[in-house]
Amino acid sequence: MSGLWHIGVIGGSGLYGFDELDERQEIAVESSFGEPSGPVTTGLIGDVRFTFIPRHGVGHKIPPSDINYRANIDVLKRCNVTDVLAISAIGSLSETLEPGHFVSVNQFIDQTKARPASFFGEGLVAHVSLADPTCERLSALAANAAAAAGANVHSGGCYVAIEGPQFSTRAESQLYRDFGGHVIGMTAMPEARLAREAELPYALLGMVTDYDSWREGEPGVSAQDVFSTMGSNANLARGAILKFADGLPETRDPSPIDTALDGAIATAADKRDPVLLAKLGAVAGRVLAGV
Repeated sequence: MSGLWHIGVIGGSGLYGFDELDERQEIAVESSFGEPSGPVTTGLIGDVRFTFIPRHGVGHKIPPSDINYRANIDVLKRCNVTDVLAISAIGSLSETLEPGHFVSVNQFIDQTKARPASFFGEGLVAHVSLADPTCERLSALAANAAAAAGANVHSGGCYVAIEGPQFSTRAESQLYRDFGGHVIGMTAMPEARLAREAELPYALLGMVTDYDSWREGEPGVSAQDVFSTMGSNANLARGAILKFADGLPETRDPSPIDTALDGAIATAADKRDPVLLAKLGAVAGRVLAGV
């Protein structure tokens, strides 16, 4: 059955708020997984509801490894968003992906090490499919929107997620190119994994800020490079979100990701941990109701 769109936006580096929302209001939303990164702001762009969270908090106070990814996704689920659009600063691992360009990512290589990567665990085990970790429909809409806003956009690309907060060594940067990575960043994982567990279609629009550290004879990436290009890209990202709202179909047709948890729960009903069941009320309530 078709329904209304409600887009959750996770703003990355350089995009800590979105004042363009009509009827804008900051709302208090509690998560059973702790505190989200920052204030939750909801409002309208045209007739479409958007709910915004700044991934690093207001003023960029939270480093990548300390972001409460589970709380952020859980809160968006509690706000009844239907889809998630993530905005991120990324480095390039390819000559053709130049600083200032945008990439609509469609694959990930996860090199993070110290982050809770699942809502599930001992007492309630689940295995979702992540073969295609982004939503094709949402990613195409995001790419079209960025192009309409005036950005040079690449549709598709493999994002290598690293722990950070340091940038890559030259050897690591070259290795990630050999892996088949096209761009690199520190925040898309486990964000994309958790969105899938929460049955939320996810798209990532990355803003290329630098060439990482793989180019011989050139300085490695620096924070100054990133911040400079990020400032230039921020207005384009805002424009892309506005164009994204304009480009959405009038009604939202169902996505296969809406039912990603069907058949994914492995733990027998009589062995499920009641504490974890309660925590997962928002994320997995659809399949756990009545258990």
